[in-house]
Amino acid sequence: MIHRIRVGLMPAFLLSCLLLGGASAAGWWSNLALQIAALLLLFYAATSRRGTPLSSASRQLLWLAALLLALILLQLVPLPPGLWSHLPGREPIVEGYRLLGRPLPWLPLSLEPFKTVSSALWLLPAAAMLIGIVVLGAYRSSWLAWCLAIVSIVSVAMGALQLAGGQGSSAYLYEITNFGAMTGFFSNANHLATLLLSTIPFLAALYLNALNKGRSLQKSSGLLVVLAGTGAVIVVGLAGATSIAGMGLALPVAGASALLVFSRKRRVPAWTAIVLALLLAGSVAAAFSAPFNNNLTGEQSKTAEDSRLHSFTTTARAAGEFLPFGSGIGTFQQIYRAHEDPARVGRYFMNHTHGDYLELALEMGVPGLLLVLAFVLWWMRRTFVLWSRDDADPFARAATIAIGAILAHSIVDYPLRTAAMSTVFAMCCGLIADPRAKVQARAAQDPKKAARHLSAD
Repeated sequence: MIHRIRVGLMPAFLLSCLLLGGASAAGWWSNLALQIAALLLLFYAATSRRGTPLSSASRQLLWLAALLLALILLQLVPLPPGLWSHLPGREPIVEGYRLLGRPLPWLPLSLEPFKTVSSALWLLPAAAMLIGIVVLGAYRSSWLAWCLAIVSIVSVAMGALQLAGGQGSSAYLYEITNFGAMTGFFSNANHLATLLLSTIPFLAALYLNALNKGRSLQKSSGLLVVLAGTGAVIVVGLAGATSIAGMGLALPVAGASALLVFSRKRRVPAWTAIVLALLLAGSVAAAFSAPFNNNLTGEQSKTAEDSRLHSFTTTARAAGEFLPFGSGIGTFQQIYRAHEDPARVGRYFMNHTHGDYLELALEMGVPGLLLVLAFVLWWMRRTFVLWSRDDADPFARAATIAIGAILAHSIVDYPLRTAAMSTVFAMCCGLIADPRAKVQARAAQDPKKAARHLSAD
């Protein structure tokens, strides 16, 4: 009983994050509750002992997380006037103190240190999920996957109610949201699309997990029907969310998930990576073509004040002024407003640049981009290792696909700014860092000679 409670700890936390953490700016109380729960989990992990040593991949991932924490803390360290006043982008601040006739004080690298602290607190749920998986091992992979599947189904059902209720539907959970589109438990329809994309490979992993356990043909067929139905619901959800990037990424994600199933008893050929890359490039190119009239390359991108093209160019210009160290985490809105064209300012405002890498370049500069590059290289190496092994955990392979989908979607959006998707991302990172051995089919064993073994799922 105690073991079941322990392995259900992180699935329960994941479920809470998916239901309550769907907004990056709204939902203050729900996100506060998730952060408090994350602190309790981190305290539990700090006072617990792991029975086995960490794998090298897990240690590397924790080092990357520690570097992120170090970068955040460095942005809060007060610097002498002779140092910070010579950093790029600080000239207006120096001029302001000169006009006031006041001496320059010690100031940190971040232009808004309180916003930096606030932004760092949003990382707590993701940190708790990562530590809970890598250090505590308090999960079952199949339970995590079922959480994603169930929330995806309920989200699409809620999205149908949102569409049926129109602009004033009470089914929308947030005041600032994408009215007229499916958002589910999110405030942004694009983030619902990211969740649905991340769920697709885990549906394939659930089916493979059932086959690996040696379930009967009848049970496996029944599960296949359920998972196929869930996949159909996800397709409806992607269409209802009207996310162009989500629809563009659906085909390569589905292709990689199908490859996950077909590679169950055979090694994956090296050329399949090239095929998937071409499929990804073609799908993205098609999604951003003229017929879809997106706000990055379409006609409205040049005129709409809230278009991605406008936000990208403004953010890139601002980022160039603050390189190489950035303006500080959480300072995007202040910096963006200072660089907007007053003639184009209207009733809309940019809470994020809708492109996480550009926003990261503005706020964290070159160190932040190098950290992203280090993570991508780590993910690519783990992906190669996991897909090269014959006995790889299907959930770990599914996690590599989900991470790729989230990283790709982050080019034109900011899903990781929500507690829900950052926790899913951390879960996937934990799964590929410390994968569990594939459960062998019971039917293939001699019941009299088979040795006893422990199963994680």
